[in-house]
Amino acid sequence: MQLKTFNKMKSLSHLSNGRNTIIQELKSLESLAAQLGNDFELFIQNILNSSQIHSNTRVIVTGIGKSAIIAQKIVATFNSTGQPALFMHAADAIHGDLGMIQANDLIIAISKSGNTPEIVALIPLLKRLNNPFAAIVGNINSQLAKEADFVLDATVDKEACPNNLAPTTSTTAQLLIGDAIAMALLTARNFSDQDFSKFHPGGALGKKLYLRCGDITQKHSKPFVNPNTPWNEVILNITQHRLGATAVIDSQNNIVGIITDGDIRRMLSNYSDLSSITAQQIMGKNPTTLYIHDMATLAASVMQEKKITQLIIIGEDSNTQTYEGMIHLHDLYQEGIL
Repeated sequence: MQLKTFNKMKSLSHLSNGRNTIIQELKSLESLAAQLGNDFELFIQNILNSSQIHSNTRVIVTGIGKSAIIAQKIVATFNSTGQPALFMHAADAIHGDLGMIQANDLIIAISKSGNTPEIVALIPLLKRLNNPFAAIVGNINSQLAKEADFVLDATVDKEACPNNLAPTTSTTAQLLIGDAIAMALLTARNFSDQDFSKFHPGGALGKKLYLRCGDITQKHSKPFVNPNTPWNEVILNITQHRLGATAVIDSQNNIVGIITDGDIRRMLSNYSDLSSITAQQIMGKNPTTLYIHDMATLAASVMQEKKITQLIIIGEDSNTQTYEGMIHLHDLYQEGIL
């Protein structure tokens, strides 16, 4: 019993330490936005100007140690938001990787101290190439800050580490400035969700950005009956297609209604003589529809808003109700949309 109590107390202590780490980092980062000055504005404008003149303009991001890891994340963010970028490790740069830098590239060097030997050795080589370069640096009096064309101040008062040693708050500050650059460029270029989808075709995120209702209906059968179909055949049709509903269409393949499991139950409650009951007596009129070109995310929103589990999908022509298929809520779960 005492052991359980001790473990519980230790667990609470760990939780407290974890929360304090986050609180300390947030507190230290409060002034970061104010530290961005005119150099940030000028650097963004340099990237935009170069991109307008040279379609092959890239941003080369370099660093060493933990800053190199942050540099790789910033490069990934740039590439996914429309700004071509490459990572160059500061140690490898002075052993041949400088060759990746082209005439129209801009450079970002990341360092907390700004005086790391590898970074200091790299500075004159970057200057010799005449590529504009910015420093995301935690010491504005450092060698890196003095030599950079643009200084982006990532100074923090202390690390979240109790010993003020392990890079924690400082690397978060670097990452935030990288995000700030990416979002400034994205906004200036009017980078849309459709642009974003071009670089994220895979996974659930990609599907949310490009998957359309017509893409889903193509994968499945299209349950339908005509208005004069007897009720027992309607039930058979719903059962065979396993969507919990079937469309009712006329001779021109236009939607006239929908029959769901609920409509079948209401029929059984409302009619004592079922011998002459047909689809048109059971169906719900004016069903909710979307076009085949509508996004699958819209289908999810409509289903959730209307609290329904099926949607009728119709063709491109807004003047007709041509039946193209049906989407079930489970289809959206399977596709990762929900």
